[in-house]
Amino acid sequence: MKLEYNFPMPIKRPSKPISWAEFTPKLQPKKFIQILNLVKAPIYRDEYLHWDDLRFKPLPENLSAEELWIGLKIQRHIRRQDIALTDANSMPFSFLLCDDLYKELREIDVNVGGQAFVAGLDVNNHETRNRYLISTLIQESITSSQLEGAVTTRLVAKEMFKTGRPPRNDGERMILNNYQTMEFIREIQGRQLTMDLLLEIHRRVTVGTLENNTAAGRLRREDEPVKVADNEGNIYHEPPSAAELPRRVQAMLDFANTPERESGYVHPVVRAMILHFWLAYDHPFTDGNGRTARALFYWAMLHQGYWIFEFISISSSILKAPVQYARAFLETESDENDLNYFLFYHLKIIKAALIELREYVRRKQDEIQRVAVLMRGSAALNYRQQALVEHAMRHPDFRYTITSHKNSHNVTVQTARNDLFGLVDKKILRVKKIGKVYYFNADGEIEEKLRRLGEK
Repeated sequence: MKLEYNFPMPIKRPSKPISWAEFTPKLQPKKFIQILNLVKAPIYRDEYLHWDDLRFKPLPENLSAEELWIGLKIQRHIRRQDIALTDANSMPFSFLLCDDLYKELREIDVNVGGQAFVAGLDVNNHETRNRYLISTLIQESITSSQLEGAVTTRLVAKEMFKTGRPPRNDGERMILNNYQTMEFIREIQGRQLTMDLLLEIHRRVTVGTLENNTAAGRLRREDEPVKVADNEGNIYHEPPSAAELPRRVQAMLDFANTPERESGYVHPVVRAMILHFWLAYDHPFTDGNGRTARALFYWAMLHQGYWIFEFISISSSILKAPVQYARAFLETESDENDLNYFLFYHLKIIKAALIELREYVRRKQDEIQRVAVLMRGSAALNYRQQALVEHAMRHPDFRYTITSHKNSHNVTVQTARNDLFGLVDKKILRVKKIGKVYYFNADGEIEEKLRRLGEK
């Protein structure tokens, strides 16, 4: 039995709510009507509360927490939409598009598509697009790997990407795999999700990092049972048996690909979030399920036209509070497979990632403008040179190479070489050759040199 340590620490399990189906017949008709009227109050309508939260809320007069919970559950049950994912007892998972969920989805649709949000991102400019894209890919690759136990620091990982050196340990290999997988997701975003494609995503995520390398890119076998645990060995989830996986994974692929006119309308963002949950719940692989699930979310978002998600890292937001990530899964399972707990959590993660992107774009615009002011009147530096100068002003001891500059901006070796030696000619950088490699460093006070160039 393999334990997959997806939980960073012991987590208090959510309390299992009382069964509304068993409790309701015991209610008097008058009390039942009172319950249904009171649960329409805003405090209960606008928050999607789990039993653990509801029981500590102020209660209406003459109504117990149990009675109030029954009213909420009845309303949720009537409006729920089942999906093909089922638990060990063949009970389906479901969600409901309640008002608060709809408002969150509407906000994402409006903001992501609005010009106010993407102002400054300048996605039509190849150079700026590449810079933001590469930064996001690196950030997502690092944080998604850290969620799965990689201990490599961000500084070391970024150095690996910029210099192009091979990974030195499993953590770095995991991060590089994630980066290459995210690039692959961008390439295949227009394709339908097939079994072969899903297995290829998993292979790319895990190659060279598994105890059994033959497990990369295939479903787990009967002799490879997996349980989800915390770092102390406490078990929280036992996925379906390997014998069930071909059927269950095919149901997930059908959900991912089936046109809305055949399956009933599911909002695209909801569909992507459910796919994330679905793969993580079924745990079809011996390892790498979390990374594959998050990659699947990105495929779904890009496949459905949410192009801005090329520039967004959800794992960065998850990593800031990993216990909440784990609890969203547990709350869903504890309350009759109600996916809304996971959906609301995931929407918070998306919103946080969108805010982070806004802030990143604003910071980069400010940095570029500061450099532009210093360069005013001088021979113009191109965008890549401006970005390097800005970085060198903040990191005066950093060493640049032709390879690191090439990787940072996704340009050819010759273009990178021209950029760096151009800065040497302007005496902004100095160069030293060690062996066959040229190393470039900031040459003294960059700001003063830029000012002097501007005065010429």
